[in-house]
Parts: sequence; C-alpha cells; structure tokens
Amino acid sequence: MRVLAAGDRFVLPELLDGALRAELGGAADVRPLELPWPVTPFGPVGEVDEASGTEEAMIEALEGARACVTQMAPITAKVLDNAPDLELVAVARGGPINVNVEAATARGVRVCYAPGRNATATAEYTVGLLLAALRRIPETHAALAGRGEWGGRYYTYDATGLELEGTAVGLVGGGAVGSRVARILAGFGADVQVYDPYLPDGDGPASLDDLLRRSRIVSLHARLTPETRGLIGAREIGLMPPGSVLINCARGGLLDQDALCDALESGHLLAAGLDTFAEEPPPPGARVLSAPNLVMTPHLGGASRAVAEKAARIVAAEVGRLHRGEPLAHCLNPS
Repeated sequence: MRVLAAGDRFVLPELLDGALRAELGGAADVRPLELPWPVTPFGPVGEVDEASGTEEAMIEALEGARACVTQMAPITAKVLDNAPDLELVAVARGGPINVNVEAATARGVRVCYAPGRNATATAEYTVGLLLAALRRIPETHAALAGRGEWGGRYYTYDATGLELEGTAVGLVGGGAVGSRVARILAGFGADVQVYDPYLPDGDGPASLDDLLRRSRIVSLHARLTPETRGLIGAREIGLMPPGSVLINCARGGLLDQDALCDALESGHLLAAGLDTFAEEPPPPGARVLSAPNLVMTPHLGGASRAVAEKAARIVAAEVGRLHRGEPLAHCLNPS
C-alpha cells in the first residue's frame, strides 16, 4: 500500500514512516516528503489555510498513493483532482484546516484528524505560563541575567504575585485541554470552576459573566468558531476583579488584544500570558509586544516530542484501518 508521509520539522517524516511500518508491516510502501514548517511559517495555499508546501510538490508526491498522512500539507481541490488513487487523508492535528474537506468528500476521499493529540502538552504548558505570569518569572530572570539586577523591588507587596492555592480560577472551555488543566490546578489547591455551554446543566457557573466575576485567574480553552471569535473583550475583562490574571493558550481570535493591552496598562489586570495571537507572528510594532506585565510565547503550547510521536501513531492507525477494511476512528466524512 503506497502512502505519502508528508511530514515537517515537527512531525518528522521518519516518525510517520516508522508508525506506518509498525501499522502496515510488509504492506507499507511509504514515500517520505519533508515540508518546511515551522522554519517557514504556514499560511494560505490555494483555498486552504495553515498549510506548508506547494500544490505542485504535493501533486508529484501523491502519484500512485492511496493514502496521505500529514500535518501541514495543502490538500486543495487542485491537488485532489490530480491524485486519482487517493482514498484517505489523515491529518496529524486537531482539525484539518489545511484540507478542502468539501472537495475531498465530492471525490470520495475520506478525511481523518487527530483529536486530543496535544491536550496534555497544552494543559501542562498553560499551567507553566500561568505560573510564569503570576510570579513574574521571565521578568525577574531578564533583570538578573540581562542587567545583573537582584530585583529587591520584586519582593515588595505590590510587586508580588498570587498563589494558586485557594485562588478562584475560571476556565472557559472544559474539553480535552480544559479538563486536564482543571485536574492539574486542583492539585495545587486552586478553587477551579469551568464554564462550558456544552457541559451538562448544573456543572459549572450559569454563565460566562458569572465565571468572570468570581475568578481571580481566567484561562481560555474554547475552540475558535464564528460564535466564540472575540469572546473576551473590554466588557468581559471589566467583569474580572481588579488585579486578575488572564491566560490564553487556545486561539488568538478568542481575545480582543487591544482590550487586553488597555487592561494591563491601566492596572486592572495584574498580569497576562499569551501563547496565541490574533496575527501570528505579531507584526513589528504591534501594541501587544510592548504591553506591561505580559508573558508571551510563540504558540508553543502543543509542541512536545510526545505530541509529534502520538500524532504519527494516530494517523498511521487510520491508514491501518483503511488497509484492513475497518471503520475509521476519527473521520469527518465517513460516507
């Protein structure tokens, strides 16, 4: 069975190759292809987004392939039109943003994805970013390492941060990541509440406003949809108690960055942590780059070696099911 393993510098082609050979055994005919992400940022290719590589390279590499496993390859209508043997695209990420699912469905190509592949990594990273923002770890490191400043002023009452134990923490979203963050924070002794309209009635606050009003720390874990875009703006931040902390390791579009900067500059928010941004990377001179008491990282929450290895196993398992004629586990268009 010929399979294109279109890896990148994170989900390596050799990881995909190894997982496919473990799944298919002697039936594996794997063709590797390395895409330039993340050394070269992803972006739109044809009609799909968050893709790496070119349509021309994919058309050439897919010759004779029944399946394609990838994280970032552009699977456009043009690519699909030129891959007549293709039956399955298995995307090693939480959603196939880089695949034209409608075009694939029209051509009888099934599309799978890898739900939960980075849930643990993102949850752990969220707590790490939260602790860094709460206790001003990057700021004090920079003062000591960069300027030789011992930083006694950080020991003053006004400059010290919050503890997690006994602190009200509100999580917006209780899915694979949010539920793990809740369990980790419970181990710190935090008073954790989760708002998620998809949770059963009676589980958590009655509304997002209720959660924001009672939470000294708020962390975002919702998916970005038309309904959740701009979910947290100036009004919502204003509901949080003065001296609160806001964390976003989900999607940049959930949060109004200008409203966040306003709240940090005014002192309404004690601190914030961002791993995701409205525009990635933020353009030079963007206001968010100079906001006070803001810890920023370049969308690394889901980046761990375990995530890459797990993603490779998940998509390889789907190819194995196709080869054996079994139902696919995570298929968007099974019929």
